[in-house]
Amino acid sequence: MKNKFRRTQLMLGWLVASLCVQPAWPQNSVLPSLGDGEGISLAAERKLGDRIARELYRDPDYLEDPVLDEYIQRLWAPLVKAAAARGELSPELQERFAWRILLGRDRSVNAFALPGGYLGVHLGLIAVVSSNDELASVLAHELSHVTQRHIARSMGEQGKMTPWVLGSLILGVLAASKSAQGAQALIVGGQAAAIQSQLSYSRDMEREADRVGYGVLNEAGYDPQGFVGMFAKLQQAAGLNDNGAYPYLRSHPLTTERIADMQARLQLNATPARAAVDLEQAMLASRARVLSQSHVDALRAATQTSRAALPQTTAASKAGIWYAATLAHLQLRDFAAAEQSLQNLDRVVKGQAAAMRLTKLLHAELAAAQNRFDAVVQLLAPPGTTALQRPELMATAQALVRLPATPARAEILRQLREQVQAFPLDAQAWNTLAHVLAVQGQTLPSLRAEGEAQMARMDWQGAIDRFRAAQDWAKTHTLQAGDHIEASIVDTRLRYAQTLMRDMQTER
Repeated sequence: MKNKFRRTQLMLGWLVASLCVQPAWPQNSVLPSLGDGEGISLAAERKLGDRIARELYRDPDYLEDPVLDEYIQRLWAPLVKAAAARGELSPELQERFAWRILLGRDRSVNAFALPGGYLGVHLGLIAVVSSNDELASVLAHELSHVTQRHIARSMGEQGKMTPWVLGSLILGVLAASKSAQGAQALIVGGQAAAIQSQLSYSRDMEREADRVGYGVLNEAGYDPQGFVGMFAKLQQAAGLNDNGAYPYLRSHPLTTERIADMQARLQLNATPARAAVDLEQAMLASRARVLSQSHVDALRAATQTSRAALPQTTAASKAGIWYAATLAHLQLRDFAAAEQSLQNLDRVVKGQAAAMRLTKLLHAELAAAQNRFDAVVQLLAPPGTTALQRPELMATAQALVRLPATPARAEILRQLREQVQAFPLDAQAWNTLAHVLAVQGQTLPSLRAEGEAQMARMDWQGAIDRFRAAQDWAKTHTLQAGDHIEASIVDTRLRYAQTLMRDMQTER
């Protein structure tokens, strides 16, 4: 099922104009109501997005990587704030849409907006950008597709034809990941009637997303030159007759008009150019590139480091080369070679705080792979540490689960509880919390945390199973202090999950 994120790209372009979606979706799925053909409501769009996102969470290419998640969120949060400050993101839209980014383990250069405020980002995109500003420009563009309700407007345009046409297109897209041939059969009837008007509408939406995205990017403090840098990469790819590695080109056609318009905006709002690449960004791009690879030959290619010795190679490039080599060796289980590459990386990043932090996390990753879990804790959470950033917290907690009980475990448990309280949709944090609670002998809250992780991924049936398991445990065991409150929470959350499950089953 590899590359399910990629296969349906063009088909959803017919549905939502330039907005690229690649969901995994059962062929017999039932769609929520899309309204009367004049467009769809916020509630209907959110429901449609939830249905697609639920399947993407189950896709084997969906990736939870604390390091890259932190990176994307660091770029994303200022954009959402800026869109709200500019009036592009209304309070109602901000409240009712998800505003969640899903990472896909895919080498293709792509990002896509989904109904309801979900965004998808392929690792291939992170791997090719040369600066934070370039990646932020793509996120700003996709964010603007959502804030301007382009999906709803596109569906409204399709709805003026017939509901059957719209339904055939949607169902074709949703079925694609299961059977590309079946999906083609589903869309063939609606495709011809829709494609011409969609292409015309797409150009308008692309121009609007460029205009609004430029303003949001600038307001958020990013360099608008990021748009130019990204356009240059896309233009180069287009000139090379895109071989499929850049599906973003097909869903977001690059025209001379778009390029000229962006150049004009930059001339009117001239800003000093920033450094194109720093060490941290180069290392993160390398991480994305290596994690997107699944073949041994590709990983071995990433271990080639001869270019690092060239005199003209910049420090950022060297950092990226050694980071990629270390991670690739790690993936290949060649720990000795990984250690050697990591020592070279240490020398390159010396004195650069952000890059040194990423290197320390990579040291911890290597130690964990070697089952040296005490070293992970010593690296990331030395005695006296009171507040860890999320990647450090996840890695430390996972290491402590594999070690005998230590005083540090209580502190990490406290921080995990604070993390899920502040971010209740952090599924990975809930799962990690469940593991720590389990080794502490706190079975009931552990089962509840497992259920909350499933809730965060919108797996209602999985959540119901975990909450019921918690109820069953509570009935057969003597409850300790605090368990009664936990049992009450479980009962409430079970009823809520059951309601969501019924709603999903009855959506029409």
